[in-house]
Amino acid sequence: MKPSRWWTTTRALLPGARDYAGLRSSWRHDVLAGITVGVVALPLALAFGLSSGVGAAAGLVTAIVAGIVAAVFGGSHVQVSGPTGAMAVVLAPVVAQHGLSSVAIVTIMAGAMVFVAGATGVGRLVTVIPWPVIEGFTLGIAVIIFLQQVPAAVGATAPEGLRPLAAALEALTTADGATARWALLVVAVVIVVMVGLRRLLPTFPSSLVAVIVAAVVVSVAALPIPRIGELPAGLPMPTWPHADLAAMKALFGAALAIAALAAIESLLSARVAASLSGTAAGDPDRELVGQGMASVAAGLFGGMPATGAIARTAVNVKAGARTRIAALTHSVLLIGVVYLLSGPVGAIPLAALAAVLMVTAVTMISGGVIVRILRSGRSGALIFLVTAGVTVCLDLIQAVELGMLVAALFALAAMARRSGVHREALPGAYRPGDERIMLLRLDGAMFFGAAERMSATIADLAVSGTAVVIIRMSGLHHLDATGAHALSRITEQLESRGTMVIIKGVDPEQHDLLTNVGILESLRHETHLMNGLDEAIAHARAHVHRENAMTAQGLAPRLDS
Repeated sequence: MKPSRWWTTTRALLPGARDYAGLRSSWRHDVLAGITVGVVALPLALAFGLSSGVGAAAGLVTAIVAGIVAAVFGGSHVQVSGPTGAMAVVLAPVVAQHGLSSVAIVTIMAGAMVFVAGATGVGRLVTVIPWPVIEGFTLGIAVIIFLQQVPAAVGATAPEGLRPLAAALEALTTADGATARWALLVVAVVIVVMVGLRRLLPTFPSSLVAVIVAAVVVSVAALPIPRIGELPAGLPMPTWPHADLAAMKALFGAALAIAALAAIESLLSARVAASLSGTAAGDPDRELVGQGMASVAAGLFGGMPATGAIARTAVNVKAGARTRIAALTHSVLLIGVVYLLSGPVGAIPLAALAAVLMVTAVTMISGGVIVRILRSGRSGALIFLVTAGVTVCLDLIQAVELGMLVAALFALAAMARRSGVHREALPGAYRPGDERIMLLRLDGAMFFGAAERMSATIADLAVSGTAVVIIRMSGLHHLDATGAHALSRITEQLESRGTMVIIKGVDPEQHDLLTNVGILESLRHETHLMNGLDEAIAHARAHVHRENAMTAQGLAPRLDS
């Protein structure tokens, strides 16, 4: 019995043995890659948890729980999931406005939305996001991440209720001088160690080494700067958060924004993983299903929303990961940190984590990519700058929406410019009366952005004395309702002044649309919708010949076919 389409679609979203094909030969590479990415993920998970306002422990829990769930149920074989800088940026104002108690609720709501998006096939829509929007969004995120670290870098507490730039400026002007000096020294140590190690040993976990060096220096010298503080010595038990309808309504907008960001970032990360590994990108809908489940699970364990992490995924691929075992190993390593090293981890200075994120933010910005976008043309440069500016100054989701809107406007303008009406000479040898036949070719798209201009051009070209206008539609690749209505209206105007209109080359889809808007009523006869050019010209010449003969006899031309 042939399986139903529903079961085929559902089965594609579920894990199976196919996810671990080749594991027998690749497990050593996967385990080593998992250990490597786990070492890299530790300081980032702690830093992103602190940056979002939910705490270092929540970041670590998210990396563990979401990392496991997304690895098992996600669509990519080498994706590594957990807390990210973009999610920390969008979650921080939610925590500031609604408090820590809202995090679990909004995380579970956002996860459920992402899950539904994947189950209903929305995942493939991310491919329509233009390249300048993606890069502008990335640049804006990098700037925000850097600005968010400024208070911790000077040993100050981040002011609440301010945009990142304003908060950074206030922290710089109000910081205690003595504390700021020691904090900036720690930042400098971390940056020097990270940059130096990356140049000497590119595959070495430079961020972890830098954080360890900074923690040792601060502890030995007993420097008076803030630390992470006490961490739990184990994973918390999962609990369902208490939420009434009013709280869910108040958090719905935030959850929707977080879900949109999680979906976009996860699918972009999966595409990056595919390009780095030279494999297929995986099922985008299954990726969203897995990421949605990961965020729900993280929320139950007291974590924060999770997404595919581009930086950790890239490290995973470069370290040799081939199956999901690598991401699972990364989470197992972090579990060991929680149960065995929670005390030493709590002694890490906040300034060290701030430095790690500052370096991470800088490495997110590619000067070469920026130059290529700015040189790509006015439209690409403007889309990039608008998206980056709105990301920093307003809101991440609004930035993507506005970037998409600007991109769509430029695309429509370009499509309108390439659309037009062109007069053509009749093929073959001249025949008497041909001067009264006008052959017009429609090119491009007759849509709402060009329909009025194209119909006005037809009216201008069809000068007095023209007996027949043949409109060639075979070069028109798109016709919308506005264009069909404009064509029907100009046809009616020409027919009303005695000019016959023949429309040639209408495809079936255009035929249905033109029929529905009343083109048959506008034409002199329904047979004036023709397929062949020779047929249309022959009919036009016959009409002109008949009309000239009647004029020579002193008779009024007949308005028939």
